[in-house]
Amino acid sequence: MVGDLPRRLVAEAIGTLLLVLFGPGAVVAALVMGHGTLTYAALGFISLSFAVVIALVVYAFGTTSGAHINPAVTIALAAGRRFPWSEVPLYIVAQLVGAFAGGLLIVGGFGRRAAALGTGQTVLGPGVGYGQGILLEALGTFLLLLTIMALAVDRRAPAGWAGWMIGLAVAGEIFVIGPLTGGSVNPARTFGPYLTTSLFGGHAPWAQFGVYVIGPIVGAVVAVLVYDAVARPAREVPEEAEQGTAGEVVGARKPQGVEPGRAARGAAGDIPAARSPEHDHIDERVGHGIRRRWRHGHER
Repeated sequence: MVGDLPRRLVAEAIGTLLLVLFGPGAVVAALVMGHGTLTYAALGFISLSFAVVIALVVYAFGTTSGAHINPAVTIALAAGRRFPWSEVPLYIVAQLVGAFAGGLLIVGGFGRRAAALGTGQTVLGPGVGYGQGILLEALGTFLLLLTIMALAVDRRAPAGWAGWMIGLAVAGEIFVIGPLTGGSVNPARTFGPYLTTSLFGGHAPWAQFGVYVIGPIVGAVVAVLVYDAVARPAREVPEEAEQGTAGEVVGARKPQGVEPGRAARGAAGDIPAARSPEHDHIDERVGHGIRRRWRHGHER
């Protein structure tokens, strides 16, 4: 993350706004086109919409705020000592504000019928109990955080894949638990449509809101702890571990026929002489799967 705190909070709000607008917004669109009926085929298009918008938000804001766009993600990363606890409340407020703004934009686009249709809210399916809902949401969030840890946090991850794989992880969990709980795995994703629906006269099942808070937070924290204990033990991965599949590239080959310390000249002009690896210092900025690396003294 490279942004100052106010800029990071704005990024989180905008990212969560987009998530709600094009995630639950897709649910409203499917209900409108299906005349109030949501089929499993329509759920596939909803899942695709979630996957695409999450991937784009990760690539757009990952280097600014980390693109958590999910209170469960923020809390789990803090529990895993990868995010400061002092910033957790501010991140969650920004995410909830963004989610509510996204819900308002859904109503602005579809009109009050969006609220009548629930603004894309998540509800427990027929026969699904409170405890069962918590379990399902925890499992879905476990998959999401496992993907985040493997592709956005782990230094060994191949660069460039995090956004798409995180989005597809959300799509995958919606395929499985969507018919049972709506597949929220995100308290902010549920909060925004609930509040918007209530404000515009619709019915929001606030009694079920605990399912979409407890389940995602438990699943997210467990995933981080399991990943650290099983997939990335600290004793096996040093603090300065290589990043990506190819590792770090250091040093340079000495040009043939050129005295040490002298610069070689080619079509591109002067090329600095080779520097020993110990003179190179690599900075890395890790967002939600997006990394930027450069050497001091060189233009990026």
